[in-house]
Amino acid sequence: MPDLIHNLDAVRQRIALAAHVAGRDPRSVELLAVSKTFPAEDVRVAHAAGQRAFGENYVQEALTKIEALADLRADLEWHFIGPLQSNKSKPVAENFDWVHSVDRLKIAERLSAQRPDNLLPLNVCVQVNASGEASKSGIEPGEALELARAVAALPRLRLRGLMSIPEPAGDIEAQRAPHRLLHALFEQLCTEGLALDTLSMGMSGDLEAAVIEGATLVRVGTAIFGARDYSN
Repeated sequence: MPDLIHNLDAVRQRIALAAHVAGRDPRSVELLAVSKTFPAEDVRVAHAAGQRAFGENYVQEALTKIEALADLRADLEWHFIGPLQSNKSKPVAENFDWVHSVDRLKIAERLSAQRPDNLLPLNVCVQVNASGEASKSGIEPGEALELARAVAALPRLRLRGLMSIPEPAGDIEAQRAPHRLLHALFEQLCTEGLALDTLSMGMSGDLEAAVIEGATLVRVGTAIFGARDYSN
């Protein structure tokens, strides 16, 4: 699949250029390839091209994919990035390495209780509604410190940082604003004593703005795998 490999390389170049503009080391920004709705074969191709971290939104689809790629399990890192319902937390706790979408203590408590003892702690990010959209998941910025402290205290979880999915914006200055807010919140939580290292922000359309504002992980799907077909 030469298009996928070309796209992957193009996204890596975009990240590197944005990091250069920001005076950052490109290696300080991790690429998470969002493979939701795309087949396991595409993940296998991307893995062969050097990609290791993959993001999924839908639990059952992800589990099918993880099983199909069981031969690569030791060399893949699976991130759950979608809204998580309480009744779906157990398979996520058992099969994923990261969860980016924790916005309720109840979900964090379930993930903690359901994470198997034989696995490393589950890496988690608190999702923040950085652009104030009523329709978006995520905790309000003013409530993030309380939730982050509670999550950090739970066993079998490792609080890594913050995640957001801002409202789409047309120009880079408008795109930068919610990422700047999230970065400021990240810094605030760090000064409060939380050991955070991850800012999960930026997607296909705004990764440059996110990198300039300090993203350590960008979640890119369409620019790598192509347009999604949700008909199934």
